[in-house]
Amino acid sequence: MHTATATRISRKTWVLSAVAVCVTLIVGVCIGAVAIPPGDVIAEIGNHIPFTHHSTQPSLNSTIIWQLRLPRVILALVVGSMLATAGCSYQGTFRNPLADPYLLGVSAGAGLGATVAIVSQHSVAHWVLPIASFAGALIAVALTYSLGRSALVGRSSTALVLAGVAVANLLTAIQTLVQQRNAEKIREVYAWVLGRLNTAGWGDVRLVTPYIAICLIVLLRYRRVLDIFAVGDEEALTLGLPVNQARAAVIIAASLGTAAAVSVTGLIGFVGIIVPHILRLIVGNSYRVLMPLSLIFGGVFLVLADVIARTALAPQEIPIGVVTALIGAPFFLYILGSRRSADLT
Repeated sequence: MHTATATRISRKTWVLSAVAVCVTLIVGVCIGAVAIPPGDVIAEIGNHIPFTHHSTQPSLNSTIIWQLRLPRVILALVVGSMLATAGCSYQGTFRNPLADPYLLGVSAGAGLGATVAIVSQHSVAHWVLPIASFAGALIAVALTYSLGRSALVGRSSTALVLAGVAVANLLTAIQTLVQQRNAEKIREVYAWVLGRLNTAGWGDVRLVTPYIAICLIVLLRYRRVLDIFAVGDEEALTLGLPVNQARAAVIIAASLGTAAAVSVTGLIGFVGIIVPHILRLIVGNSYRVLMPLSLIFGGVFLVLADVIARTALAPQEIPIGVVTALIGAPFFLYILGSRRSADLT
């Protein structure tokens, strides 16, 4: 009886999740400087379905939808899914609900790579900035992981966290020095650091989606392993789980996916904390359910945050990273306070 109920609830959850994604995509495309009715959006997308009758005359709405809004919304959906799933993975790996995708210095490495690319030439080519930030993030993760593995405390998650903090501070200091010596480029650097989706195009979507898709597939395959991590490393070893190899696979996949995401959008924080924690309050702590839902609702969250960024101070746009920080920082403090109160009791 219990199993049947759980199955029925699970099916309902997936249906609601699919509806949430569809509604969010339509809202994200409809809202902007030029409002487009939902019916027009649905009709325009329907016109591009193969083997259906469609108009051959491009309209202003068609141009706005396909050239401006839809790639932006799709990119937000893909990046939000990656950041939330990475956050969920880190939380399971480190057994800490406050862990996020930037824990191992990913953001600091990406920021340094982007800063070097911006200050090194007068006009940064469209493809140079993502590659530089991606390379910087990979270097940071590699450095963090190598230091964590060689630490005196062994290969524990604590060693990786401490190494990540050290690497992040080092790279941030280098980035600050580079910015100080190239003050005329500070505005461009901060425009990237604060996160951006307003320049999104289909090229960005095609660039990062394959990498993110591969990383998400790997992480989802390890969702049951994260449930085993919850009982502790020694118990997991007695169950026959190769703890070090599994932890390395999850960390590498989450870090590579995060690096790919931030390479085109800049630094967007708190998605990996907000979404998994809210879902944990609703569906519990099982990563078999938590990770797929984080993937879905991470994208939903970032699309809606982008809608706020576009409309809150229209016609000006707020950087998407500022919006997620304004939402995430109070939420983070709330979580911290709740955990502290729970520990005291």
